[in-house]
Amino acid sequence: MGILTGKNNVMQACIDACNKCVQACLECFNACLNEPDVGVRKNCISILVECAMMCQMSVAMMSMSAQFSKEHCQLCAQICDKCAQECAMFKDDHCQKCAEICRMCAEECRKMANM
Repeated sequence: MGILTGKNNVMQACIDACNKCVQACLECFNACLNEPDVGVRKNCISILVECAMMCQMSVAMMSMSAQFSKEHCQLCAQICDKCAQECAMFKDDHCQKCAEICRMCAEECRKMANM
């Protein structure tokens, strides 16, 4: 439910998923930087930051019922899917959990985009 107006009720599941994805991606980013094979994770580390930033922007767009929220959420879903794909290549627990959260966020973003 929207914090002040209740206006964003239909978007709340997506807002919550995006917020969770931001946190997961930033935590995974930090954990990946401390892995011994950090050089192999270059693409994963890069998309983690991109995904977190996109999800943050999606939350802002939905919170203000922005004109291009749906289009933004569609692109966010694509980036979350790519992030999930990159993270899934690594077997550490943090990458596997992040991939799962990114997939859930992508699903919520697709629902939002198709409203």
